[in-house]
Amino acid sequence: MAAVSHSRENFADQLITVIRKKNSCVVVGLDPHFNLIPDATKHKLPVSQKQGLEYAARVILEFNMQVIDLITPLVGIVKPQIAFYELYGWWGIWAYAETIKYAKQKELLVIGDVKRGDVPSTAEAYADAHIGEVHIDRMIETPFAADAITVNPFFGTDSMLPFLQTAEKHNKGIFVLVKTSNPDSGEFQDLMCGGKKLYEIIAEKTHAWGNGLIGKQGYSAVGAVVGATFSHEISTVRSIMPAAYFLVPGYGAQGATARDIAHCFNPDGLGAIINASRSILYAYTMSPWKEKYGMNAWKDATREAVVKMNDEIRKILNS
Repeated sequence: MAAVSHSRENFADQLITVIRKKNSCVVVGLDPHFNLIPDATKHKLPVSQKQGLEYAARVILEFNMQVIDLITPLVGIVKPQIAFYELYGWWGIWAYAETIKYAKQKELLVIGDVKRGDVPSTAEAYADAHIGEVHIDRMIETPFAADAITVNPFFGTDSMLPFLQTAEKHNKGIFVLVKTSNPDSGEFQDLMCGGKKLYEIIAEKTHAWGNGLIGKQGYSAVGAVVGATFSHEISTVRSIMPAAYFLVPGYGAQGATARDIAHCFNPDGLGAIINASRSILYAYTMSPWKEKYGMNAWKDATREAVVKMNDEIRKILNS
């Protein structure tokens, strides 16, 4: 891939532009479960390619491309979760990179859900790989070229600096894990530390890290991952981080509804993007689309699931 231009606008401004263009704050999570991919997609590959890891990776890429073609008129952001690609070794990583490349060709913003974090020298390598560039003799390459990634703040400020500096240099974004959507997240994130819960302290640090990367629309390129399954905590985090964009998982298959995510947004109707993966990709396995369509019409189910999610969130914002 060629090196990206450094003249692009702040990531948060890019985000707001695409949200307004598509009238959608939905993020479609590209989390490929091989066994749920429709047989019609698998049968598109020639018999000669139906061998092990390569076969799985090519099926996944074909499925992702079909999904991207379906959703591009309706949403502006996708989020591939790298674990579902690493599962298939280096062929899976190839599918991950090609998925990002195809999504960007369709002018979608891509959030790489990689949850990276480590000591500074290693964090720098992660940052360069996923949102930066790599210098090889006289060549400059962008290995993955995501527009933003998720990061783990556990190692502290010095481990965050490479991500912050790379994001600023290349006008990319990061989303810091603040309050995650899994049921046991409170085991650590809700611990009291000097009169505050740990997730509140992380929110305060994230707010501080993002102060230097505020865009023209008033939002920072440093956002936060805040689970939709904890509506009370959402209000607390929003009060701490008024200029942060929230990446909100937990909608759909994890049980959160449009009502649960109402407090993610600021009064201007901005400030949050809402992710759904299984409830969109595999809508054909769920009611009411399972009964209406089934596997043979999975594309209709996926399209309707996106339309429904868009409508539900718009109603919340309008109210």
